[in-house]
This record gives sequence, C-alpha cells and structure tokens, in this order.
Amino acid sequence: MNTILNISTYKFVPVADTEALRERCLNKAQALELKGTLLIAEEGINLFLAGTAQAVRSFVAFLQEDPRFADLQPKESWSAAQPFRKMLVKVKREIIRMNHPTIQPAQGRAPAVDAHTAKRWLDQGHDDQGRPVITLDTRNAFEVDYGTFEGALNWRITRFSEFPEAAQAHKAAMQDKTVISFCTGGIRCEKAAIYLREMGLSSVYQLEGGILKYFEEVGNAHYQGGCFVFDERESLAPDLSPTANESTLSA
Repeated sequence: MNTILNISTYKFVPVADTEALRERCLNKAQALELKGTLLIAEEGINLFLAGTAQAVRSFVAFLQEDPRFADLQPKESWSAAQPFRKMLVKVKREIIRMNHPTIQPAQGRAPAVDAHTAKRWLDQGHDDQGRPVITLDTRNAFEVDYGTFEGALNWRITRFSEFPEAAQAHKAAMQDKTVISFCTGGIRCEKAAIYLREMGLSSVYQLEGGILKYFEEVGNAHYQGGCFVFDERESLAPDLSPTANESTLSA
C-alpha cells in the first residue's frame, strides 16, 4: 500500500539568509519526521522530501508562509516505503551546479512550454510557427540510459557543469530549430534554456516541470523507458510508480 508521499520542487529566488533558513527548515523537517534533501543557496532552494502526507504537506505550508516560496507547487508521487535514509539540509553555492554565474533564473526565466503543448508539437513535428522541434536531454548520461524522449539530443555529459561546453560544441545541431530542453523536474533545463538563448539560439523552451510533470499530465507519449530519480526508488514509470523493487527500500 502506497502511504509515503514523495515531493520535489525548486524555486530560483534570491535568498540572503541561507544559514538562518537552513536552521528553520531542518528543525521543522525533523519535527515532522521527514527524510530527504533540501539544498539552499543564494539563488534559491531545491528539495526532495518524503513522509506521511500530513507531514509533507505541513512542511510545504510552512515554506509557503515565506513570501519568497508562496507559489511553490511540488510534484507528488507515492511509494510503499520511505525512499530516503535521513534528512539533509545543506547550504550550497548553487542549488544546481553549472559553474556559470551569469545564468541567474531569478532575474528572468527562459520561456516554458507545458506538457500538453510539448506533446502537440511532437505529434505534429513542428511548433506553431512551423519550425522543426527537437528535444534536448540536459541530464547526465547514466540518467538518460533509464529513459528519454524519442530522438532526443543527448551529449553524454557526466555532470551538469559540462553542459555549457557541450552546448557550444553542438550548436549547429540546434540552429534554425525549436529546442525543448528537459530534465527530471525542471531545474536543470531552466538554466540550460537560458544558456542556449545567451548562445544566440532564438527558439528555446524549457519543459515546464520536467519529465515528472510530463508523465503526470500526458503519460509516456513520445517517451521511452522510465525516469531516474535521486532516491532509493531509483526510477519512476510514466504512471509515477517506482520501478525499483520496493522491498529493498526499507532495508
């Protein structure tokens, strides 16, 4: 029986009080007996949490009391066992490391495309202006191997900080096309889309909410395999059920 609620969400927003926020979040998460990871940086927050539905939603409500995080909309999935072993709240230089300080999503996002629009464009093979559409997987190679969009560009990077160099090397493959950058939950493709636009590619979109939101809204259309997740569930199927053997999760 699936009684554990798993959530993931992020927000690019200036955070000056990183250490104070870390302390408050850690205390609240421990009081609610949650497990997972919450990263805090001056550019925002990124979190993956699991626990009872009441505890998880209480924590989200706690975060939303802060005006900076009032519009958080976590993606939800369920599991029969707790997929995390402990609760970690860390202050980092970036909530997703790109090593490219000019990329600051809090100052302005790249345009986003929702799951239904992305599916429609892929169905017809072009966007609403008639430009050919391609998808770009911004994840690491081992994640791609669990599943990806059919025909997606995949540069076999081993860490996200390699993305800028790989993008420069493969710019010609994206020229004169509409590019939909995607990742697990949206955080990497958000930075990636901004970088591609800075490179001079004019028609670049991020997939809103990433693969997990796409699964939630349209299933596996144009997608093959599952989606790797960074916890002991290992991978999620298009119906957001774990593909790993859950009997091992509580071990």
